[in-house]
Amino acid sequence: MSRLKDQYKNEIVDAMIKKFGYKNIMEVPKLEKIVVNMGVGEAKENAKLLEAAMKDMETVTGQKAVPTKAKRSIANFKIREGMAIGCKTTLRGERMYEFMDRLINLALPRVRDFRGVNPNAFDGHGNYALGIREQLIFPEIEYDKVDKIRGMDVIFVTTAGTDEEARELLAQFNMPFAR
Repeated sequence: MSRLKDQYKNEIVDAMIKKFGYKNIMEVPKLEKIVVNMGVGEAKENAKLLEAAMKDMETVTGQKAVPTKAKRSIANFKIREGMAIGCKTTLRGERMYEFMDRLINLALPRVRDFRGVNPNAFDGHGNYALGIREQLIFPEIEYDKVDKIRGMDVIFVTTAGTDEEARELLAQFNMPFAR
C-alpha cells in the first residue's frame, strides 16, 4: 500500500472527523481520481508532436495516455471536429496516490521560484486544478530527450462537498498551498 493511502487511513480521517464533526466515517471526503491533461495545439500540423507528448505523459504518470479530440470545428485556430489536439490520463487507486506523492514531494519543489500552489483554484464543488508549466520538473523525464517543453493540467477530484473540506483534505496530504 502506498505511503499516502496509509496516511489517509491512519491520520487524515481522524483529523477530518475532529475538525468538521462528521458522525460517520463514510462522510469524510477522499481523493477520487487525478486527471492529467496536456493540450498539444501544434499537433494539427505534425502528428509526431502528439505522440511525443503522449510518451512524456505515460512516463510521468505510469499509465497509458488517451488522445483527446476537438469537439467542434474552430476556423480561426484551423481545427476541425474530431482532430486529435491533446492527451489525458485518469489515475485512480494506487497509481493516483503514487503520482500525488511524487508530485508533492519531488516535482513541485523543483519548480523555479516556487512559493506554493494557488489556494483559490477550487471549482466550488471540492475539486482542485493545478497548472504545471513544464514537464521537466518530473525526475522521470530526461532533459536531453525532450523535443519541446509542454505544460499540463492536473485536476484533483474529491468527494468533498465544499471547497473548505477539499482544501483541508489536500492540506492534510501536505499540498504546499501559498500563504
